[in-house]
Amino acid sequence: MKRPALNRFRRIVVKVGSSLLIDSEAGEVKASWLSALAADIAKLHGEGREVLIVSSGSIALGRSRLRLPRGPLKLDESQGAAAVGQIALARIWSEVLGDHGIRAGQILVTLQDTEERRRYLNARSTIAKLLEWRAVPVINENDTVATNEIRYGDNDRLAARVATMASADLLVLLSDIDGLYDAPPANNPNAKLIPVVESISAEIEAMAGEAGSELSRGGMRTKIEAAKIATTGGTHMLIASGKIEHPLQAIADGGRCTWFLTPANPITARKRWIAGSLEPKGTLTIDAGAVAALRAGKSLLPAGVIRIDGQFARGDAVIVRGPDTHEIGRGLVAYDADDAEKIKGRSSPDVMAILGISGRAEMIHRDDLVVGGPRIVDPA
Repeated sequence: MKRPALNRFRRIVVKVGSSLLIDSEAGEVKASWLSALAADIAKLHGEGREVLIVSSGSIALGRSRLRLPRGPLKLDESQGAAAVGQIALARIWSEVLGDHGIRAGQILVTLQDTEERRRYLNARSTIAKLLEWRAVPVINENDTVATNEIRYGDNDRLAARVATMASADLLVLLSDIDGLYDAPPANNPNAKLIPVVESISAEIEAMAGEAGSELSRGGMRTKIEAAKIATTGGTHMLIASGKIEHPLQAIADGGRCTWFLTPANPITARKRWIAGSLEPKGTLTIDAGAVAALRAGKSLLPAGVIRIDGQFARGDAVIVRGPDTHEIGRGLVAYDADDAEKIKGRSSPDVMAILGISGRAEMIHRDDLVVGGPRIVDPA
């Protein structure tokens, strides 16, 4: 199959690992390389694309600043090093993107932020707002509070989770290798690069190797796991070498890499998840005008809601019914049941006065809503 072109993608997540970003001997950022990468990001940004960065490096930077000895760190030492390093890492990204007139916004996440729906929705909303402001979110696992039991374990899978959470259509994993080979290239000089993977089979998984550097917690195996997460969520993924300057420009120019293709797109994959994988916690009954608006592709506003049933929390799945009680669709609600009850039937400007806070305009955003055909009848 023909490989896609970088310029066809609208929202791109770029993952940068510690081994690429940090000089392990000096314990400092590779300034020239990072400057070249920032120029690539600025070019994509200038073309109107939305770019997110998943960056490792906080622990490595922190241990350098604290002059900690080489070798494995205890959990509390890693957390302390990350606390120091995160400040440095955020400043570095802010400055290098600022040189191109781009604002950076730091987001620190833990596993629960993508597993618990309320926190997932909060993180997703923050990302969406930064992108709306044309800022570049710089995202990292919050190593200051993550533990061995809850951490992602590597930023490849973190990047895949972020890509699906942000409805990105492409995830770029910059690596110390330029793609997936049919055999470990370090051991087999005849190993061949696989340019396109249409689906992740057992054969593809068997080609994965192990981690290759002290700074990296990942390896080809975790990249295959990331590819499964990304492609299941409707996001294409590619692995390319980050050991060259201007790595994103090299991809755009047709450089060596491996593409992992998805048959879906982020929105349809997400809506399939909402429609079929989540247990509804309540019901919103809406008026005829709201039914027409939803079928026209609009979000559900509080003004169109006439009844609230069930006890649900923000981010829970709910059923949406028309005035005749037939199911219209399902979605992730933006308010708790108690707050939804207070603002139902009210116009958006009234929400702040009623709740005392500036809430979201939508009861359910259209990206979080699955609308059926003219009539969805309950299976029962």
